[in-house]
Amino acid sequence: MSLLIPNSNDYHDAHGDLDQDRLYHSVIAERYSSNPDQRYWRFSAQQSFFKQSNPDTNDLEFRYTEQDFGIEKPWGSIVDALNELNASAPSNVQYKLIFFARHGQGWANVAGRKYSKEEWYSKWRFLGTDGEITWGPDADLTELGVKQAHENHNAWASQLQKGAPYPKSFYVSPLQRSIKTHNITWPNTKPLVVEHLRETVGLHLCHKRSPRSQLQSKFPNLVFSEDFEEEDKLFESYVNPRREQLHEQFARIHDVLQDIFDNDDNDIISITSHAGTIRAFITVIGHRKFTIPTGGMIPIVIKGVKE
Repeated sequence: MSLLIPNSNDYHDAHGDLDQDRLYHSVIAERYSSNPDQRYWRFSAQQSFFKQSNPDTNDLEFRYTEQDFGIEKPWGSIVDALNELNASAPSNVQYKLIFFARHGQGWANVAGRKYSKEEWYSKWRFLGTDGEITWGPDADLTELGVKQAHENHNAWASQLQKGAPYPKSFYVSPLQRSIKTHNITWPNTKPLVVEHLRETVGLHLCHKRSPRSQLQSKFPNLVFSEDFEEEDKLFESYVNPRREQLHEQFARIHDVLQDIFDNDDNDIISITSHAGTIRAFITVIGHRKFTIPTGGMIPIVIKGVKE
């Protein structure tokens, strides 16, 4: 039985707070209009590749590890179609297949269920431990989270044997629960750590990352950009007066995807991050809402047009 089963919290993460989608689109529209000479990538999700993009797929019942990742045609046909789309595209158009993975269960997930919503928001999110479990800063994976990552590793091994393409670029959030999930899923790879791939920033101590030097020591396979700072200044910038709002996270991820399309020529990419981050990507891309279980993954073929 799969350990990657969505629940009601996962559903809300994917489908709730639609006012934040509207705020995001207003922010981006204003950004475009105030910078008329700046060219931006505009994104859309492509149909007929994966069942997850089909509006008729029930996202609470769908099990991607048991359904060949949701492919609607053989892997070879998917890769051929992607190659053909890019070969025939004008210079301002790109197509990329991105596998968006969510980290396995972390101790913050456990703590969030141990206490009521009122208790969590009034007290425990600001702390890192209750004396029984520790969830911050930089929450670690639980034993279940490790097992979920191994399920993904095994699912990938099976799909690679069936012709799935091995990603050409790997990106990961700087939070260790995402890094560990990536390293279990994709051993012997060197993912690029991207500061802005992280979960909603601020207040929740579990979302504060470890110092760069600690991450480098603990995970020597990581690749950091030269401007990746030692301390988590992004988290500290939101401690006072407030936490980052979802529409602001969406705008942050909009910029991450702009950068990927600008600077990464590879067409098949893996990104390991968080529930809110994947929700942000889905919003930026214009993909249908889709529930991602803890430790889960969704593949999306994305068209980018630079205008």
